[in-house]
This record gives sequence, C-alpha cells and structure tokens, in this order.
Amino acid sequence: MLKSSFRNSGVRLALLVCSLGLCAAAWGSDADTGPVLFNRDIRPILSDRCYACHGPDKANRKTAMHFDSEEGATTPLASGGFAFVKGDLAKSVMYQRISSDDEAFRMPPAYMGYSKLSAREIDLIKRWIIQGAPWQKHWSLIPPQVAPRPEVVHKQWPRDAIDYYVLAKLEHEGLEPSPEAGRATLIRRVTLDLI
Repeated sequence: MLKSSFRNSGVRLALLVCSLGLCAAAWGSDADTGPVLFNRDIRPILSDRCYACHGPDKANRKTAMHFDSEEGATTPLASGGFAFVKGDLAKSVMYQRISSDDEAFRMPPAYMGYSKLSAREIDLIKRWIIQGAPWQKHWSLIPPQVAPRPEVVHKQWPRDAIDYYVLAKLEHEGLEPSPEAGRATLIRRVTLDLI
C-alpha cells in the first residue's frame, strides 16, 4: 500500500511537469522532426506577421487576399491565383511572396516595418503546404484526443501512462530507471516529506 501511494505522489507529478517540455524532443513530436501542425506552427506565424494586412479585420485589410480562415486562404485572387494550393508550392502565391529574393515582391514588405520571415518560418510554411496544407479550427474548438504513448525499450517498467513519458525521457538521456526502493527507504521519504 505504501509503495503505490508514494509512487503516485506529488513528487512524481512534479517530475512529469518538469520533463514534459523536454519529452517532446525525445520521441519527435515537434515541428522540426514531425508533421507541421497549423495551430502550433503556422497560425502563430500568420498572426504575428500577416494578419495586420491579411487578417480578420476587414476594415484594415490592405488586399482581398486574407488567410484568417480556410475559406479566405483558398478563395481565388483577382490575379487568378490562390494564397495556398494544397501540395503545390509553385501555385501558392503566399509562399512565392515570402520566399522571394525581390525586395519589391517579397512579403511582408519592409516599408511596413516587418522583418523578413526567418528561414525556419519559411521552411515550416513550405512543409505545411507540401503536406497538403491541412487547416485546423481554433484549438478550443477541437475535441481533445488521447496522445499516443511514446515508444520505450523497457516495456515491462511502466505501470501507468505517466511512466511511459518519464521512461522515454530517461531512455533519451541514456539513463535507466533506478530499482524500486525498499520499504524502509519509502517510509523514510514519506517521513521527510511530512516534516
């Protein structure tokens, strides 16, 4: 009884919270190695760099091209092109503008006070378009889903879902879990926690 109560204590939860940010890199769920997600990777770029002129505020839009919604991003432009064409960089006007070397053609324009998108931001948008430019609703409108557990080598060690994340981080760092503490050690730890 004591072993299971200590195993589920706040100490374990604190370890999980501290390591969750680092765990993502351990099993490739970030944008640099995994799929590019609109809400996590693309929407922040568009919001920071593009929405002032191409965003939801119709009164302040500088052009008919807007990509604050999927409908706006896929509506034909007056020039006949589209802001985003799923899987086709050559036909995606927005990508052509942000990756251009021509100062007069490149977006965002320098005269508006915006700096050029970084190589990483341009690469994220490029990879997103190549992946088919999958649009996502705002995160608050998407029902939560259970994330897949990370793959671990020591499959017999985890007892519950949290253990998989802790073990994945340990294995990523080249560490092995410590052996389970004995009864006397657990009683001492609980006693020191209560002091």
